Amino acid sequence: MQSMTKILTMTTGAMSKIQICQLAILARLVMAVIFWKSAMTKIAFNAQGMAEFSLAQIWHVISLNWTVADSTYMLFEYEYDLPVIPFDWAANLAVAAEILLPIALFLGFFTRYAALAMLGMTLVIQVFVYPDLWTVHGLWAIALLVIMSKGGGRLSLDRVICGKCL
Repeated sequence: MQSMTKILTMTTGAMSKIQICQLAILARLVMAVIFWKSAMTKIAFNAQGMAEFSLAQIWHVISLNWTVADSTYMLFEYEYDLPVIPFDWAANLAVAAEILLPIALFLGFFTRYAALAMLGMTLVIQVFVYPDLWTVHGLWAIALLVIMSKGGGRLSLDRVICGKCL
């Protein structure tokens, strides 16, 4: 019994050493990948062989060598039930946000605000697009709230530029 207590004490002590800034970095990376992958399904590259994640894919996105895919416009027109905003505007805004916000999160640049924008997008997706995926969107929201609460962590441009986590 004493050995079990000792094991529990040691593991609990080890777990308590995990710092929130380490979690923020992991949350940044996970959320950046989720939104980036979503963006890559919504664009058509003007070059062949861009289906897999690669540096070439990133270069084509940065150099604007892509267009919003026709299928994306169709999704926003016929499947996604977004109120107020025209479907073509929504499609373009979603693609722009899903490209720019993950880059900001990855770099840790205006990190809290990028996370806030992603949380807003997550809420729109939850309410208007996929209301049955609340468990997935709930996990996204928790990760984004950690980022909003604690900032980008030690490895962020916010820290380099301002000396603190924005």
